[in-house]
Amino acid sequence: MNPLHIHSNYSLLEGVITIDEIIDKALSYQLDAVALTDTNAMYGLVSFYKKAKEKNIKPILGAYIDEPGNKNIYAVFLAKNFNGYSDICRIITARKLKDDFSLFKLLQNELANLFILISSLELILKVPAYENIYGELIITNANKLKARKLFQAAKQRNLKYIISNPVYFSEPQDYQLYKVVTAIKKREAVKNLKEEELLDKEFYFKPPHTFDYLKNKLPEAFSNAQFIISQCNVDLDLGKHKVPNFPSDHKHSSFTLLWQHTHEGLTKRYSSIAKDIEGRLEEELQVIDELNLSDYFLIVHDIFLEAKRRGMMTLTRGSAANSLVCYCLGLTEVDPVRYDFYFTRFLNRSRSSLPDIDIDFSWKERDEIVQYVFKKYGYDKVAFISTHVTMKARSAFRETAKVFGFSENEISTISKYIPWTDAKNLPDISKRFPESKSLNFNIEPWKSIINIATKLANFPRHLSIHPGGIVISPLPITTYTALEYAANKGVGLIITQPDMYGVEDLGLVKIDLLSQRSLGVLRDTIQQIRENEYSSQMKNAS
Repeated sequence: MNPLHIHSNYSLLEGVITIDEIIDKALSYQLDAVALTDTNAMYGLVSFYKKAKEKNIKPILGAYIDEPGNKNIYAVFLAKNFNGYSDICRIITARKLKDDFSLFKLLQNELANLFILISSLELILKVPAYENIYGELIITNANKLKARKLFQAAKQRNLKYIISNPVYFSEPQDYQLYKVVTAIKKREAVKNLKEEELLDKEFYFKPPHTFDYLKNKLPEAFSNAQFIISQCNVDLDLGKHKVPNFPSDHKHSSFTLLWQHTHEGLTKRYSSIAKDIEGRLEEELQVIDELNLSDYFLIVHDIFLEAKRRGMMTLTRGSAANSLVCYCLGLTEVDPVRYDFYFTRFLNRSRSSLPDIDIDFSWKERDEIVQYVFKKYGYDKVAFISTHVTMKARSAFRETAKVFGFSENEISTISKYIPWTDAKNLPDISKRFPESKSLNFNIEPWKSIINIATKLANFPRHLSIHPGGIVISPLPITTYTALEYAANKGVGLIITQPDMYGVEDLGLVKIDLLSQRSLGVLRDTIQQIRENEYSSQMKNAS
């Protein structure tokens, strides 16, 4: 089994191999299993899991965790089962959020649901000799001496060992792209990068036969690797909704409570209730019950009611207007029966994802209702959702030109003619976009710059916060995903590492609580009118 672990471009400016390239390589080499172990992260783990499963490749889920302040000391964690996956989520979260995180201290615990691979000599001499800890022999031309010392230390500690070749790029020629990405991360010119700051040139996706010469010398390393593969069996149960129970003092079931709320609303909405209206309501409720979404509707309803109780201006948008249940709950104001709106457009038995009920709040009041959700459902079960900001044409060009020494003025002179499009369009951008027709990227040095910038297409650049999305989990959220601080750590906002698509694939409840400036303006206008009327009345009275 080689390579054992891979750092994809989801490592955020570390690896430059994409998940699609990983899967394609695994297929071309006829590999049965591949492990993804991004650095202190699981940004792309769900996407990797899905794509590997689709191609009948066994996905091994893991993470590469380093010691804060010392990137040369690290361990690779591989999940044996879902509990191991959750352990990795918690470890990454601790690594990202806790100032006192220590890899040394962590490894004093027997993490039975994980395999732990160690290639740091300093670390392997200090960890307990647990059954699930292995020495990781990274054998390259530049690393032979270190691998030999690690092998001796593992034997001395009575630890098993495996052979590995970490992967950061797909082909040897991608080393230049890796150097560019490293320079972007360090905000330095490529020419100023020091050799000791760069990874081994052999950290590309090598074909399995590359390691055949070691099979007779170290057969145990290969049998140990096969054992690890056989024991890593994580089922993420994608697509199954993980809806939290709605907290209620009522003894009734969630469905019964939802039924009561909707029928109370039905009598308020209609002076006379025709059979077709009542029949439609029962049909919608039946679908909601079959999909086990009663708690979801109760949660959204509760948020909406709390906003009303606080006197907030709020409304919902989108396909929720197609639902009679939403209309009866007061979430929407348009009668779907009168206008013949189709409920199936909003929710149906074939839908795999959760329904989407977006709620707008005044930009001045949105934070208040968000805090209500955190407090009600638990600070350990609610988080903001991340957005993965990726390289597009203009940003890829700017970042690449910058690390090759071009000044801001030189870059801006050209980049202002590059539209907001995919970086893959850069080579023929002058033909595709009228505003770019004056650009000539067929001459040096721009030809080389564009060639590299194009390869950065859709590479994650950094994390941001989804404009409205929060996630509510039935269990502590680190059961399902890792967390970290948003880019502006001073704000203290904690976000999920997967974006909204990964969160939805995991089956977690995503609710959009949107900040709408127009509602704030409307509220201020009404308040001003009331104040003016009051002043006028007082003036007339005097």
